[in-house]
Amino acid sequence: MPNAFSTTNALVIKVGGSAGIDYDRVCADLAALVKAGQPVVLVHGGSDETNRISTLLGKPPRTLTSPQGYTSRYTDAETLDIFAMVYAGKMNTRIVERLQKLGVDAVGLSGLDGRLLQGPRKASVRAVENGRQVLVRDDYTGKIETVNAGLLTTLLSAGYTPVVCPPASSTEGEAINVDGDRAAAAIASALGAKQLIILSNVPGLLRAFPDESTLIPSLRYGELETALGFAEGRMKKKVLGASEAIAGGVEQVIFADARIDAPIRAAMVGRGTVITR
Repeated sequence: MPNAFSTTNALVIKVGGSAGIDYDRVCADLAALVKAGQPVVLVHGGSDETNRISTLLGKPPRTLTSPQGYTSRYTDAETLDIFAMVYAGKMNTRIVERLQKLGVDAVGLSGLDGRLLQGPRKASVRAVENGRQVLVRDDYTGKIETVNAGLLTTLLSAGYTPVVCPPASSTEGEAINVDGDRAAAAIASALGAKQLIILSNVPGLLRAFPDESTLIPSLRYGELETALGFAEGRMKKKVLGASEAIAGGVEQVIFADARIDAPIRAAMVGRGTVITR
């Protein structure tokens, strides 16, 4: 039986699923923190691998863009099967495997397990296609409204490290695709975490993507709406997640680089974009 953690200072880490992310470095750094007594919840993505597998299976990914400029994966029933297979199957299992090899008692969970992440399935999704707004009705996506924080604190209190990924549970118990960054924000808020670290394949929020020399080292909560104006692609959802986390009581959100040595500890001391109230 692992040693119990105090859950009062849990750290929530989100690592994306884009190409270029170094999961070995992330897991090695996480293991060092856990062995030092730091309780951690890891939330992960898997977008690049899902795109690869879905293309191999003859179901190329389709992206929807909202009128506000947010992008999301079109998720019909067949895509949801592929999504769950990659996220909750391959990606989650392999990350847990890495952590187990490093001596971490990791427990893999999807948002469906114990209704960890729950919210309504959207009746329709508004998207812009060929310059026109359309309604997409056969989409299995939703927004998280509740987090089963008790399940996470039970695991943390027993010394386990939860490794969490979408899909989530709809209020009717259906599997639904939800955004991983916003899921991490909801978890951090529900646990009363002081820090949420969002790791990706860039060093933080860039004023002029992809020029890494334009890294923005710090932002206030009130500046996030302006940041949405120049955030590119997936970074828009990360900015939205940061806004939701801080509105939910998280003191600090850090966008940081998952490609470097000790990426989590580098973020904890301010390397990246630090967002505060």
